[in-house]
Amino acid sequence: MNYAQLLVPDFSLILCGYLVCRFTALDRKVWEPIEGLVYYFLFPVLLFQSIVKSPLDLGTTSSLIGAGWSLGAVGIALAYSLPHWPWLGQHMPQRLHAASTQVAFRFNSFIGLALADRLAGPAGLQLIAVLIGVCVPLYNVAAVWPMARQAKRGFLRELLRNPLIIGTASGLLANLLGLSIPLWLEPSVSRIGAASLALGLMSAGAGMQFSALNRGKTLGVALLGIRHFILPLVALGVAQLFHLSPLQTTVLLIFSALPTASSCYVLAARMGYDGAYVAALVTLSVGLGMLSLPFALGVLRFL
Repeated sequence: MNYAQLLVPDFSLILCGYLVCRFTALDRKVWEPIEGLVYYFLFPVLLFQSIVKSPLDLGTTSSLIGAGWSLGAVGIALAYSLPHWPWLGQHMPQRLHAASTQVAFRFNSFIGLALADRLAGPAGLQLIAVLIGVCVPLYNVAAVWPMARQAKRGFLRELLRNPLIIGTASGLLANLLGLSIPLWLEPSVSRIGAASLALGLMSAGAGMQFSALNRGKTLGVALLGIRHFILPLVALGVAQLFHLSPLQTTVLLIFSALPTASSCYVLAARMGYDGAYVAALVTLSVGLGMLSLPFALGVLRFL
């Protein structure tokens, strides 16, 4: 399996956005309204479609769902706790930590879907779709909370007005009610989803400043270490704890080692935080995925 082939397209779009913003007339003045379009419309539609299109079979996948929630809880707890670790906390600006905490536990669902399909076929694709559907709400809420708390905004108010949360919650509700997108509307919705991915990644590149990493080197190393090294190890232990089948274990390991979500940048930037720093972490995470995926699937899967 050549994992680079799955990750290079994302990396290329980030690089394209960076170059276009830096070396053409399409500078930050152009990209700021694009970020708004992605955040308020394109990404919510994509999340809704992703959750609705695969029915959630909660009965036969309860163990996998429990494992996914447990994995997420560990990742969220580790990311939240970083400022309280001895020595590390002294090198983590609170506002920067609030914006970038999400990098440690959020995931790129479309790389996950592609990997599961290639490695485990339709059965694996169905399992990871269920995992994504039940974990996205938890992870998105966990991403918003530190920023709302740091900015001293009402958490419930931020959730109710956050378009990513709205898209996720409405998609999950529609799925559980057995609703689906009409066939005549699917092509349009699919194109909106494709546009959101391309523009979201290019926006991350346009907002990226590698010099921004100097504002939180220790924080960046800790967050990416959780995302790409600790979580795959946790996934292996959780799979054994929940007695997952070999196929379910493979899917959970894929899930644990994915690069972080490209929407991390858009969420941080639109909530008024340091988008450049988060964008740089998103880019590094795509590169590190080329190491963590072989580690999870080539080493841990056979332990």
